[in-house]
Amino acid sequence: MINIKTVLKGCPLLAGLPDRALDDAAAMARQRQFVAGESIYDAGSMQSSLCVIASGTVRVSSVNAAGKEATLIIFGAGAWLGDTVFSPGMPRVYGATAHEPATIVEVPGEGFRHLMAEFPESYPVALDLVSRRLWAAMSIIEDDALRGIDARFGRRMLFLVQIQGDGSLSHDPVAFDLTREHIANMMGMSRQGVHKVIKHFESQGLLDLSYGRITVLDPVALQAYLNTLN
Repeated sequence: MINIKTVLKGCPLLAGLPDRALDDAAAMARQRQFVAGESIYDAGSMQSSLCVIASGTVRVSSVNAAGKEATLIIFGAGAWLGDTVFSPGMPRVYGATAHEPATIVEVPGEGFRHLMAEFPESYPVALDLVSRRLWAAMSIIEDDALRGIDARFGRRMLFLVQIQGDGSLSHDPVAFDLTREHIANMMGMSRQGVHKVIKHFESQGLLDLSYGRITVLDPVALQAYLNTLN
């Protein structure tokens, strides 16, 4: 059994809330378990809860009319999702699915918004993180339009690192449960193209690929390398 308050306390989005507010958030939250491939919420749903990943990974994706799924992002433990918690009455734009067995702590949207109103000192932290996500999304659009394959791939890996926490980078390795197929789906590339670009980054000492898992060995070094590609 997880400690819900501990999970919430480790979520960057809630870092601006005082301890007593986290007690209130934990009291209203619920723990949910999902098996791999199980839907957490569907695109178009009106649910506006805040989801914090206690364990496992979650993929956010879009599905076209033919049923083909495009993976947009993979979130790991400690990350939050459910951006419509800030805009009640708006439908979910994308669906979320357990990428592997996952435990989610879900805070009701109305309760979360009440806590932010009661503790306005939490707003700068939340707005900063939402702004960082918007900036990252715009950067991906720019990458797809203007940059070459190596820069696109490397910046996407860096985005996966940043999206897990508070957006900062360190020299510590960060690993993701991703296969070549997942990355190809995420970036609109062939599996062979992904294999080639991964091998290039491995030769630079920046990435390590094992079965179903990719590790960014040094995010700061990756950022420095990407700066040389601009």
